[in-house]
Amino acid sequence: MLRARHGDEIEVFNGSGSSFVAKISGITETSAELELGAAKKSAPMRRVSVIQGLPKSDKFELILQKCTELGASEFFPVSTERSIIKISNFSEGKVARWQTIVDEAARQCGRNDVPLVHPPGTLSACLKALPEKTRVLALDEEEKATRLGHVVNALADDVSIAILVGPEGGLSRAELAAAQATSVSLGSLILRTETAAFTALTIVRHLEGVLG
Repeated sequence: MLRARHGDEIEVFNGSGSSFVAKISGITETSAELELGAAKKSAPMRRVSVIQGLPKSDKFELILQKCTELGASEFFPVSTERSIIKISNFSEGKVARWQTIVDEAARQCGRNDVPLVHPPGTLSACLKALPEKTRVLALDEEEKATRLGHVVNALADDVSIAILVGPEGGLSRAELAAAQATSVSLGSLILRTETAAFTALTIVRHLEGVLG
């Protein structure tokens, strides 16, 4: 607010998908009064949830930031068979930090909505919490024939996607079967767990015409 003046126009958003052109009608050192104009809606994008097997170190923070920039709708950090980091390692403060990272990334990239970061949980609980009409697509390095882009192109517009990514050791065959997920490949390159989700999101947004 240090450079704002009475009568200036700014853009504000409500965190739920709407933005507004607003005029400053009153301003002090610590607050401002705004006159809101008509709401503006962003171009619709397919809803994409990111289910991420808990990785080591602070890799999940990078995933949150970059996937938010690419339009992720929500995040589910999950404990899997091969996760070295367990749910018990995370406090409420850590989850609050994750949400702050997402909030800041949403503002910086001009989004008018803010994805939700769910508390760490099990894969089975996460799958039950997904919206209806969601297709779970598991990034699977053993899958050679089925490409992510081919599957996405064949989906109806009203079908949501959940991108399922394993931790450093990947997902077990039993987990993939239990998730009833469609195993997909990103191509011939083997990507790190902290790279896979936002690479997949980039492909989805490119196919929608949002990127590229």
